[in-house]
Parts: sequence; C-alpha cells; structure tokens
Amino acid sequence: MNTLNVALVGNPNCGKTALFNLLTGSRQKVANYAGVTVERKEGQFVLDQRQVRILDLPGAYSLNAASPDEQITRDICMGTSHFGFHPDVLVCVVDATNLRLHLRFVLELKALGKPMLVALNMMDAAEKRGITIDVPALASALGVPVVPTVAVASHGADALKAALAGDTFGLPPVEWNSASDGDSHQQVRRILADCVSMPRVTSQTDDRLDRWLLHPVLGPIVLFTLLFFMFQAVYAWAGPFQDGISSIVAWMSGAVGNLMPPGILLSLIQDGIFAGLGTVLEFLPQILILFAFILALEETGYLPRAAFLLDRVMFLSGLTGRSFIPLLSSYACAIPGIMATRSIQDPRDRLATIMVAPLTTCSARLPVYTLLIGAFIPETEVAGLFNLQGLVLFALYLFGIISVFAVAWVMKMLSLRKSDHALLLELPSYRMPNLRDLAIGLWDRMRIFLRRVGGIILSLTVLLWFLSSFPSPPEGFTGPAIDYSFAGRIGHALAPLFAPIGFNWQIVLALIPGMAAREVAVSGLATVYAVSSDEAGISQLGSILASQWSLATALSVLTWYVFAPQCISTIATIKRETNSWKHTGFAVFYLFGLAYLFAFLVYQTAAALA
Repeated sequence: MNTLNVALVGNPNCGKTALFNLLTGSRQKVANYAGVTVERKEGQFVLDQRQVRILDLPGAYSLNAASPDEQITRDICMGTSHFGFHPDVLVCVVDATNLRLHLRFVLELKALGKPMLVALNMMDAAEKRGITIDVPALASALGVPVVPTVAVASHGADALKAALAGDTFGLPPVEWNSASDGDSHQQVRRILADCVSMPRVTSQTDDRLDRWLLHPVLGPIVLFTLLFFMFQAVYAWAGPFQDGISSIVAWMSGAVGNLMPPGILLSLIQDGIFAGLGTVLEFLPQILILFAFILALEETGYLPRAAFLLDRVMFLSGLTGRSFIPLLSSYACAIPGIMATRSIQDPRDRLATIMVAPLTTCSARLPVYTLLIGAFIPETEVAGLFNLQGLVLFALYLFGIISVFAVAWVMKMLSLRKSDHALLLELPSYRMPNLRDLAIGLWDRMRIFLRRVGGIILSLTVLLWFLSSFPSPPEGFTGPAIDYSFAGRIGHALAPLFAPIGFNWQIVLALIPGMAAREVAVSGLATVYAVSSDEAGISQLGSILASQWSLATALSVLTWYVFAPQCISTIATIKRETNSWKHTGFAVFYLFGLAYLFAFLVYQTAAALA
C-alpha cells in the first residue's frame, strides 16, 4: 500500500485542527518536533486502499517566519526541513467567512510551485451569514483546486477526501511571486470581487457593534462588566448543582458504610476516597460555568477585540495585546497558556508572558478559593444586587490580574532590551455561539477534570490517607492519633517554617501533594481533617475549617494561592518552552517569594486587626 503525505496548513483559527481530527479520528499521535518545543500532531487514515499520512502544521500567517511555529510550517512547506516529513500535497485550509485575510497566504503557498489544493472550511457558517462563494470561479482565479469543507460535520470532509483520492491536484502555475509583487492585497481584492458576495448587513452590524465595544471609554467598561458578571455567575448559578453532587457523594459514602464492616478498607473508602475526591468533585459546576463564559466569548468573536482593548494597558506593563489570548488560556490552565505564547513573535514579549502566566488564576485554584470563601465569607447581598462571596472571588481574580501587570512592569524595567510595539490582530465577524461547539468544549473540559480526579488526585489522596493513618499510635498515646502518623510528623517538622504566615501543620501537609495538582490541597485537607476530627462527609469540611482556623489564616492561604506555583507540570512546561534552567529557577523563586511575602503581610495585618 503506497502512502500519500499530506500537510495541513493555514492561518490560526481557520478550523485546521478540527479538520485534522475529523479526518484522522483517534488515529493520531502528538509529540514535539526534534530539537524544538513546537508540538507535532500527526495522524493517518486509509483512502481507497491508500495510506494517507497527514501532518497538522502550526498555524501561520506568512512564510516569512516570525515565530518558532511559523519557521516549522515554512520549512516543511518548502521541503527544507529535517523533521522527516516531506509532503506530497499541501492542503491549505481557509476560513470561508474571512477570505480577505486567508487568501494572501494561499497565494504565498501557490508561489512555491508545489502540488496543493484549498479546503474552503466553515462553509456552513458562511451560508448562515449570507456569504455566497462561487467555488469554481475561486478555483479558476487561484489556479488550484478548491473544495468546500465543514470540519464540525460528520461528512464535512468528503469533498476533500474525494479530491485526494482522485489526485485532483497538481503543480499550480506560478503566476504570483511574493518577493516581486508587493501588492498582494490588491490581487486578493480582485479575487474577492469576482468570486465572493458579502452581505452588506454583516459588515454594517460588525461596524455598529465595534463602535460601542471598541470605544476607548465604553469598551473597557463593557469588558469589565462582562468579567464581573462572569464571576458572580460562578457562585450564583453553581449552588444547586454543587448541593446535588454533595448529596450523591454523601449517599454513596453512607451506602458503602452500611455494606462494609468497620476497618481499614472502610476508612480508605470513606475517609480517603469519598472525603477527598468528593470535595474536589463539588467544584466541577463552578469550573464548567467559568469555561462556558470563556468559550462563549471566544465563539462570538469578542476575544480578539478584548485583546485590542487591553493592548495599551498591557504595553505600559511590558506586554502587548498578543499576550492576552495566552494569558486568558491560562485561566483554564497555565500549561496550554504558556504553550500558546509560541505565537508571540518578539522573544522578550514571549518570555515575559511565560514568566507571568502562572500568576493568572487557573481553574485548579477555584476549589481552594470557593472552599475558603464559603467557609469564612457570609452569603449575603451587597447593595441588594451582588453576592458578597462572588465579590470576594472577583477580587481574588482581580488581584491576580494586577499581579500579572505589576510583575511584567518590573521585568520591563529590568530588561535591557526593549521590544517594538506592533499589534496586528484578526477581528472576525460577530456571530452567535454554536451550542454544539460549546457543549463539545465543556465536555472536553469535564473529561480533563475527571481524568485528573480519577488519576493523579485519586493517587495522591490515597497516599495522603495512608500517611495520615499509619502508623497507629501505641497504647497510652494521649495526643490525636494523626500526630503519631507519618503525615503528622512531616507536617509538624515543616510547621515552624510556615508559622509566620499562619499555616498550621495540616495546611502544610496539604500543600505538599498539592504541588502535583492544586486541587489536591482541598482533598488533602478533607482527608486530614476527616481523620483528625473523626468527622465524615465532605459537606462538613468548611465548618471544620471555620471552627479551627482564624480569619487571618484563611486570608493568608488565599493570598498564598494567588502567587505560589503549586503545580510541578507548570514548572516543567516553563523549562520546556524556555529551554533554560535559569529562567525556570527564577520563576519558581520569585513566585514562592511573592507568595510567602504577601501571605506574611496579610496574616500579620489581619491578626493585628482581629
């Protein structure tokens, strides 16, 4: 069986990866290109007794590479790479709703003189907006085959498969040269005028909305209001779902208790697994609500505009609007956020964004925040409109944002090399969020969360239960049983180091496994306190903490989590992306240093005022 090597190439946000997933399904593998940190995504499928090997290249705007991602794409498209993949055909994926931006890259690829075809993606979205594209005329104007695709539909790639199976591609005539013809925009305008009919109502609607949403005064107010409402909703809407999860877990724990005799195994299940994992599961609704807002803002086309609005502020702090998307991604998890900095062309801006990304309030911090806010902040209304707990959560997120800007500004002042300020962003048309896409995005986020719960969090919860339960105290031991355990000894040994910031030994112990995943700190507290207080049931953890911690301690823990890099995976990603132990060590040092300093100030101040 012969093999056809296909390279998928295109601008960012053209649906290229969705098309790759549709073609390959589960028959794909992800690794890094040899010698660089850029991700390599390769898959395969069989087409008419022919093996098709397909490579999803990093998104690029031009073959004039300005970032590591674009360098990889350029080298493979030009056939000059050393990565072991030499494409037989280039499939350039373009967004049918935004051809004005994407066609220039098509012309650049065509000038290479290599076999290629164009996948006109998102045709369903173009039709809904009233955009009419004469596909044969477009193919004639470009001089290469053009096939319509819909990457989110089950048969949306049939035309592309037929084109690949029939070898309906060849060497395009080289009629345009990017080196000699500087007016490529004029050629794109001619093609659009001949082949595309754009409804005037679409552009009029976009212009009217942009006049308000990009206004220098009203725009930031709208953005701030959206973010404020988002964090209010995290608390206001999640309550019933959390109560339902709590009730189910408590019922399951009680049912197991009725079926099993008392002993070590029952303690493991109730005090270890249910008390630990159940506490983390309660925060799933809040995480999903947060992601629903982020995905909806992305679907509407608002996020690039938010980057534009924040560009001036971010530049004053040492960043640019290009840092906005990676930093926003870091609210989900700092790891993909740090990896998303590959699209930032300026090396200094990219490094600065990597260094401050861990300061963004990732979803793994949310369980800690909501647990302590629920335990120590009353659920009351402010001004008859706002939930006080939601206000405190918003304040913590705002504190993280301010920290990002402050640290970036300090780095800018210390840097000897200044970056040029140039922000070029694609502003897509506004559109209504697709409910199916939102559901897929939330389903993926839930699967990732549950995989963490069933994997590393479960393992560490069981380990912490073991450390808290063994060895058993000898007869005549007068203190709490947990003090004699491995966990008690470790916690008491480290407690003096954290005493100035108000941490007791139980908190210290929960921080240790929390280095693997921040959420584990919550399950760790549930496990430790369920053992030490003989209290079973995750719903009681908040009341236990409220009775045994001071408000100063709770505020200190919240402050610690604003800064501390409680995630080994994030640290490893910084090392991989910077390829520097120096930068990695600096990030760990300054983050832990800020965490200890501000926790100390908050605890000592709150304790003095109490």
